[in-house]
Amino acid sequence: MGKSDEEASAFRALADPTRRQILEDLRGGELAAGEISGRFAISAPSISRHLGVLKGAGLVTERRDGNRILYSLAEDRLATSIGRFLSAVCPEQIVLRHTAWRSATETEGGPS
Repeated sequence: MGKSDEEASAFRALADPTRRQILEDLRGGELAAGEISGRFAISAPSISRHLGVLKGAGLVTERRDGNRILYSLAEDRLATSIGRFLSAVCPEQIVLRHTAWRSATETEGGPS
């Protein structure tokens, strides 16, 4: 799959509010499929389909633990897909955000 296909897949996955909420929920760390499903008022098979789309787009990873499937956020993949698009569309904003972030960490005594 080429970079543009990967980006398209990521944006298709992000188009659905349920999938975006799943990604936000995974921000706190790994969750079992049942835990994810319990957070929504839709059926477990529907959540499973959403997780499949996210996995297919490379935005989440899964691992088995006994009879449970645990999902986690693929932060690098998400950041790369979105970052590449933003860099192409509004590169000056990326530079400004990076500069503002660096200034804030330097002021707080963080790494330079």
